[in-house]
Formats: sequence, C-alpha cells, structure tokens
Amino acid sequence: MATASSPTAHQRLREAEPITRQRSREIQPFGTLARYPLSLGDDARAASAEALNHVLCDTIVLRDMYKKHHWQVSGPTFYALHLLFDKHAGEQAELVDLLAERVQTLGGVAIAMSHDVAEMTCIERAPRGREEVPVQLSRLLETHETILKEARAAAKRAAEMGDDGSNDVLVSEVIRTNELQVWFVAEHLVDTPLVRAR
Repeated sequence: MATASSPTAHQRLREAEPITRQRSREIQPFGTLARYPLSLGDDARAASAEALNHVLCDTIVLRDMYKKHHWQVSGPTFYALHLLFDKHAGEQAELVDLLAERVQTLGGVAIAMSHDVAEMTCIERAPRGREEVPVQLSRLLETHETILKEARAAAKRAAEMGDDGSNDVLVSEVIRTNELQVWFVAEHLVDTPLVRAR
C-alpha cells in the first residue's frame, strides 16, 4: 500500500512516459546572433551568417534537384546519370550539413525547413513532372552557377572581414565541390558522336 510519501504504481508509470505535444516560444529568432567567444566581430558574424544561409538555401534546392533527377532520369544514359545524380546529391547533402553547422557556429540560426527554403531561394522552380535529360542537366548547371557566384562573393566578403573559417568552408568545400560537379555534368551536354568520328 502506498503511503503519502511514496509514489503509486500509476504515478511511477507516468514518470516513464514521454511528454508529448510540447510547444514554446522561439529561444532564438531567425536572423539574430547568439554570443560565442569566437574573437570575431558581430558585424562579420552577422554578414557571414546571412551569406551562408543564402548559399545553404540554394544548396538544399540543388541537393533536392539532384534527387528528383536521380529518380526521374530516362533514356540511354539512364544508368550512368542515375548513379552520378545520386553521388552528387550525397555530396550536396554533406555541404548542407557543413553550411548549416557553420551558421550555427557563428551564433546564427540556419535555414532548415522546406517552406522557408522555398520562400528564400532564387533558384527557378522545376516542374513536378519529368523533364528531358538535356533540360535536367541544364537546370543543374544553372543552379551550380548561381551557388558558385554566391559562394565566391561570400568568401571574398568573409576574408575581408577576417572570418577565415567561413572563407575556408566556402572556398575549400562549397566552391571546389560545385566546380567539380559542374565539370561532370557539363561533359554530358557535349554533342560528340558515340561510335564513328565525324
């Protein structure tokens, strides 16, 4: 028999149950900075966090575009492109994580939800349906070019403001990965004979 000071079996069971359906206020609004001892000024951190969020947003779109094309590619180059698109999607997923963590490291809030990404991106929206392979490849190249422009501008600004960490992420990871992927994708749009030379 339970006493006044000892919990009943029902009370003990409730202690083991998860507390669900919780909500609260935001602990840090988007666009604000938490203070971390990074030896980096607030202006530099704010500028880098904002620029990185733009690159992150468009990188999320590119990652998803690669997966879309991975599933929907067709034709005689299906197998090669199916594998290539999946490989590139995985590499873009790694960049998404790296960019988001850099924004958080600076004390910012990383863009994360698909509806927020859709509002913020400057990438042309692809249709829901399937497109021909040359169109898929063109879309990917245009998106890479947008990201490369953003990343180069953000890297230059980060370097000027003394944010070496963001500059390194942008140059060593984002720019190099996107440049390499551009090469692999662009070569599929070269109109060369398959069997007999001209």
